[in-house]
Amino acid sequence: MKLLLDFLPILIFFAVYKGTDDIILATAILIPATALQMAWTWWRTHTIEKMQLITLGLVVILGGATVLLQDKTFIQWKPSVVNWLFGLAFLGSQFIGKKPIVQRLMESNLTLADPIWRNLNIAWTVFFMFMGCLNLAVVYTLSEEAWVNFKLFGMLGLTLVFIVLQGIYLARHLPEDKS
Repeated sequence: MKLLLDFLPILIFFAVYKGTDDIILATAILIPATALQMAWTWWRTHTIEKMQLITLGLVVILGGATVLLQDKTFIQWKPSVVNWLFGLAFLGSQFIGKKPIVQRLMESNLTLADPIWRNLNIAWTVFFMFMGCLNLAVVYTLSEEAWVNFKLFGMLGLTLVFIVLQGIYLARHLPEDKS
């Protein structure tokens, strides 16, 4: 349910774009859809993750610029900016604080040696930086429609592939069950 809720604004953006071929209208609808998603999350859980707040802020700022200036470039840059900010946060956590972000997020479910946590954190850093660059490559080399498809299917697909590869990596480093 949470995964569907997290992707609901982008699904709405995609549906509006596919129905109208109007990226400005799709963006204008994305902004309140994202705000409503956050309001729903707050109402249900009384918490909102920092990553969600960053995404909402960038949707409002870059989406708002897209709508006000009638320039799709702003919304097309949003995935890159979000990914780069996440990448920088993961990288910074290698040096600031006692644990990298990935460890803070996953350690309640996994027990791993510190070097494995650091490697995993760096992998996420590289992934986020790569995704930001890949988004811009698609923006500037393919059509608007191809970018919209990539934003939903390509980015989601690559993220799922990365998570599966991460699972394979983690499986090699999990403590053995001694039952």
